[in-house]
Formats: sequence, C-alpha cells, structure tokens
Amino acid sequence: MSAAKSDAILARMMALHPKIIDLTLDRVWRLLAALDHPETALPPVIHIAGTNGKGSTLAMIRAGLEATGARVHAYTSPHLVRFHERIRLAGELIAEPALARLLDECEAANGGTSITYFEITTCAALLGFARTPAEWLLLEVGLGGRLDATNVVEKPALTVITPVSLDHQQYLGNTLAEIAGEKAGILKPGVPCIVGPQPEEALAAIEARAARLGAPLLVHGQHWHIWEEAGRLIYQDEHGLRDLPLPRLPGKHQIDNAGMALAALRALGQPEAALEAAPGADWPARMQRLRRGPLPDSAPEAEIWLDGGHNPAAGQALAETLAQMPRRPTYLICGMLNTKDVTGYLRPLAAQAKQLHAVAIPGEAATLSAEATRDAALAAGHDDPRVSGSVDAALDMITQEAPQARVLICGSLYLAGQVLRDNG
Repeated sequence: MSAAKSDAILARMMALHPKIIDLTLDRVWRLLAALDHPETALPPVIHIAGTNGKGSTLAMIRAGLEATGARVHAYTSPHLVRFHERIRLAGELIAEPALARLLDECEAANGGTSITYFEITTCAALLGFARTPAEWLLLEVGLGGRLDATNVVEKPALTVITPVSLDHQQYLGNTLAEIAGEKAGILKPGVPCIVGPQPEEALAAIEARAARLGAPLLVHGQHWHIWEEAGRLIYQDEHGLRDLPLPRLPGKHQIDNAGMALAALRALGQPEAALEAAPGADWPARMQRLRRGPLPDSAPEAEIWLDGGHNPAAGQALAETLAQMPRRPTYLICGMLNTKDVTGYLRPLAAQAKQLHAVAIPGEAATLSAEATRDAALAAGHDDPRVSGSVDAALDMITQEAPQARVLICGSLYLAGQVLRDNG
C-alpha cells in the first residue's frame, strides 16, 4: 500500500462531520461498541491532559519506560508532517499498511455516520493499541479532557495534568477554573494524578474534583519538587532526592516537564527509569535547532530555531528560554492562527526580539494574515515589525541585515510542520 491510501481515507473522514471540534463522547462510544470495545483491552494507560507541556512530558515518560526495556504505545496530536506521527505501536511509528487497515476498518464500522476526524482516528488508534502487545500506553488528550475522545478508559494506571493556562476558551470556558475543571475530567476514582505547576485558581478546581472522586493527587510544590542546580536536574519527593542530567530539550519550562515525568515514573513503580527520562527525550518543534535543509543551507552563519508554542503561557516560556541563551541578535518569523490570543503570545517575546517578521501560514484556512500578525506585534510592544511573503523571504531579509542572527520561527504547530517537511 502507498501512503496515498491512508491519506485518501483520512480525507474522507474529514467530511463525516461539519465541525472540526464538537466535544461529546456519544459518537465515540457508538463506534467503540461497533468495534467490540478496544478501550477495554489496552495495556496500563497513563492519560495526560493540560494546556502546555503535554507532548514533552509524554516524551520524557516514554524515554524512561523504554529505557527499562518496556514496549510503549503512544498517542499524540496534532502531527507535524505525517499523520503516522500520532500513533506509536510498541515504540515504533505506525507503518502505512497497518494504519490503512485500521482506518479502513473504522470507516466501515462507522458506516458513514456523523463523527469528527479526531474521534474516528482516536478509535483507530485504540484499536491498534488493543491488538499490539505492549507494557504501557501513553495517551495524550486532544482538547480539554472531560469530553475528549481519549477519555474512554475506565481505570488508567495514572493520570497527569500539566500546567493549565488560557487557551481554546471557545470550547473549554473563559476562566482558569473552568478550563482546569475540563482538564480534570480525566481524573478517575482511586487513580493517582500527577499535577504540574498550576495557577492557584486552576489548582483549586483540580483539587475540588479530585476530592469528589477520591483521586489521590501528587502536586508540584507539595509532594514533589524539581529545580536546576549547578547544571544538574534535582528532583525531590518523600522517597528522597535524585541528582540527574538536565533535559535534552532546552528551556526552563522543560525542568518542570521533567519533574512531572519523574513523578509519574516513580508513581508507576519505575524509579530507575528516571535516569533516562529527561536526557533521553526528544520532541520536534519544541525549541528545535534546524541544522539541515534549504533554510539552514541558505543562511550558514545564522542559528535557526523552530518552536510550535502558540498561547500566552508558551510565549512566556519561550521568552524565558531566549533570555537564558548566549546573547545574539534574535529575530522572530511568526505565523499564527486567527483562533489564538496573538497579542498575549507575542507580548513576553517583545523584550527578547530585535525584530519580528510576520507571515501567513500557507494553505491554512484559519491563518492570521501577515498584516494582522504585524499589527498584533505592534500592540504587544514589538519595535517596527515587518511583513514577509514567506518564511524563506523573511529569512533572506533578516540574514542580509544580520548574517549571524539567531532566527526563531514560531507561533503555530501548523507553521512548524510545514517548515519541518523540508528542514527536519
């Protein structure tokens, strides 16, 4: 089978429901029943929700578990280049023939009934996970938690809630408490939950739901602590202190992500896996240095970085990362979707960027125009932002002025995915 077969099936699935996002579990339960309930035949599940850090935390947990020799399934979204990135079966990206078979089976079982793209593809992933032997399944929530298509596992081994911030308010609520309440919808009676650093309002909502359900919490700053000291990662909980290598993934926020991963591994009874969790993990488009491809080749003296963060908390984390890097003139090439808080994302970056070049995201219906992104950058305090017709054109303009610049392409996972197709 060629890659075109799964692409064709996925294209048909996009047409099964008029809305890309429509949060309910009714359609998922209907299809899972038609598939003979694969969600009841999964290996032990670690279910991960949150606004920021889900993917990086999952990658660190996976690195730790795989270092023990365990076979680990993983489900993440969205993908950057190919859909296959979303599904790992026993440690390997799903192969095209296996993906096409699963999608075919789910399409047939669904029978043309209304169902969203994420819902039917999640059912396909669960079917694959149920049929492939493994010791663990890492399941990342797509959006929210309570009504997300992944929230069909009756009793996971562990849940994780990464930092909650304002994002997707049109679906999850307008306050941190409302959004955190939706994320906390993955909590299950008697199942421990690792809770990452949270605003007070979000933590209160998580604690309230946990109390109602009887779900034990292991909370950052209460039950476990993580910090950097003398170039090392220091983790401490009631079982003692661990002195470990720093994460491979750059940025202060990755310290907290590593802490959640370490707390999860210890809660799962895998303390030695902690030795490999942070240094062994890699996650594309999270402050990723581009070293090969047309963009780096066209600007050999420049540092070119890529990041897919897209909300105000991600902008703050990115600004802190840039502030810690060796001093170098930093330019941003930014493209964003019109559903995001663009000014909130760009405001913390203003102090770190010499100049911003705004671009539209090619082929994305929901892209913000380059002109609108430029205007948002002005409102966020950026000095003299420019408009460019493409990432290539922006990079050329920047490196003509500053050949040794640090260039960060940022603002959207969709933009990051397009860049990685040619510069991975």
